[in-house]
Parts: sequence; C-alpha cells; structure tokens
Amino acid sequence: MMKNDPKKVYVGLSGGVDSSVAALLLKQAGHDVTGVFIKAWYPDFITCNWREEMRDAMRICAKLDIPFKICDLEAEYKKHVVDYLVEEYKNGRTPNPDVMCNKYIKFDGFLNFALAEGADFVATGHYAQNIFANNTFHLTNAVDHNKDQTYFLWTLSQEKLSKILFPIGHLDKSEVRKLAEKNNLFTAIKKDSQGLCFLGHVDIEDFLSHFLTAENGEVLNLDGEVIGKHRGAIFYTIGQRHGFEITEEISNRDKYYVVSKNLEKNTITVSEKNNEEAKIKTEYEVSSLNIINEIPENLSCLYRYRGELKKIKFQKTDLNKAKIIFENLNENIAAGQSVVFYLNGESLGGGIIS
Repeated sequence: MMKNDPKKVYVGLSGGVDSSVAALLLKQAGHDVTGVFIKAWYPDFITCNWREEMRDAMRICAKLDIPFKICDLEAEYKKHVVDYLVEEYKNGRTPNPDVMCNKYIKFDGFLNFALAEGADFVATGHYAQNIFANNTFHLTNAVDHNKDQTYFLWTLSQEKLSKILFPIGHLDKSEVRKLAEKNNLFTAIKKDSQGLCFLGHVDIEDFLSHFLTAENGEVLNLDGEVIGKHRGAIFYTIGQRHGFEITEEISNRDKYYVVSKNLEKNTITVSEKNNEEAKIKTEYEVSSLNIINEIPENLSCLYRYRGELKKIKFQKTDLNKAKIIFENLNENIAAGQSVVFYLNGESLGGGIIS
C-alpha cells in the first residue's frame, strides 16, 4: 500500500513493540490510522496487566498523533478461547487457543468492529506476509522465520485477507526494534509478551484447575506396568515430555514421553522416543478444514508451532475434512492440534487433527 493510495486503517495495538511499529509504518505511509486496544476476558484468579498494556497503547497513539479506541470482546474471548480451551482438555484433546483467538477475536470481532466504523483495513503486528498476486491473496512466511506466525493464521479466508494488513512481515525483529528506537517509541525496549493470547504467561495446569477437577493417577509403560505417577490425565498431551514422575529405577527415565492416555481410568502411557512398540501412526483425519489457496497432493505441514516441516500426502475427503499421510513421523500427534499446510513458504490453509 503506497503513499498515493491512503486508506482508513484500524490497527490492533497490544501495547508492545510489534503493533506499535505496524501503526508507525502505516502512519508514515500516509494512511488514516486509528489505534484499537482489544479488551479480552481476564479471570480474577490470575494477575493480568491488561490495564498497563492499554495505557501503553494509549501512549503510542498519543506519540503517533492518532485516535485511540477500545474494542470490547470480553464475552467473545470467554466463549471462543477460554471455554474452548477448558472443554478440549476436558475431552482429552489438545487445543490451540492462539488459533481461536486469531479466528474469533482479532479477525472476526475486531475486524467486524473496524469495518462497521468505516475502516478499509485492519492491521496487526503479526509476523506474516499477505501478498496479492494473480488476483489472489497469499499468506506467506515472514522474513524473520524465527518469529513467523502463519501457523496461527490458518483459519483466514480470501475474503478476510482482502481486509488485513501485516505491516512488519517483511522485517526482522531486530529491524522492528531499531525502527521503534529511531522514532522514539518507548516500546523499543519493551520485552515481548509470551504465553496465552491476551492473558500472557499462565500455568495451564493451574489455570485449568479452576474449571476442572483432576486426581493423581498412574503412569504406565507400553506393557501396562505402573512405573510412575501423574497429577491428572486431562492435563497431559500426546508427546509431552514433562509433568509426570517416573518412580521405577529406569536408566533413561528423563527420555520418556506421553504416547496415550485414558481419561476413564485416569492413566497415561509413556514410552521412549522412536520406540517402534509405541505404534506411531502415519495417517490422520483432519476436520474443520480451511483452504486459503488450492492444496496439492504433495506438500509439507506443521502440527506444532516452530516445529519441523513434515512431508505429507493430502487427500480431501469431504467439504471440510481431509486425510493426511506422513512420509516420516517419529511421534503420535494429539487430537485437537492444529495442522497447517505449506508449499514454498506459503500457508495454504489448515485444520484440526481429529
């Protein structure tokens, strides 16, 4: 978007450096920019600094001389992120709340709020690129691969991408901080936020304990023998390598990971990585399929943020379902996890492991 084509853009400001620089770049390009702080749902049992973040967002707006607004999505966040998170764990699945936060909060609630107020686009500080070519929008990896966030954006559609800008996707994180420093933005030295979307760093087990009741249970090996104990099967995900205790005298006790769990019996089964007896699956059903651009039969996927791209065969089986076959896989994938499809650095869509 060039300076000779000014647009009305609402920028989601979190109070951090990435969204601050996103607003800065849009303002410098001559656009009519408004900063928006999204108010989520915050439980009373954890310490949240959302008021401080809101004040920081207001300070950035004052510095950039742009209007400031608040978009209250408290009810939506509670329903689509928190309730979803709890329900998935309750059913023995592994949720991805950041994906749902982007789907329902940033690019549904916030997007609709902005468009209703006359905005042409919304923008965020995501590390991703939205490239328009051949009459199609392409969700492409950020230049800074270490910060790339396309994994969390697989639910976007062509229609929504036509209204979304990612102003910092072409920059390294270090360049973003330098731009903030050069333009005297106080967020230049502010630490990155981590953890659960909007809530920050929370202990998932402690968080869930306010909604779910769990009891200590037994850790089993592949032969069904009791070799340890855990704090509640609902808290564990397939592939998890910590949080349970191996009590038997085993030489490689630190190398065990969860391969299955039984919620009815409140047990988890663990194995050493690459153990053939763990019966590693290579075929998975995918539901809630979203296709951004056409998905070929042969491509790669991610099923974990910052994980390793794995080669797969993709077979669509229904309107929103597919089957994927891994060429090489050394661990089982937990139901509920997001799987995102990539080809040549472009996200073509994704779905949820059934």
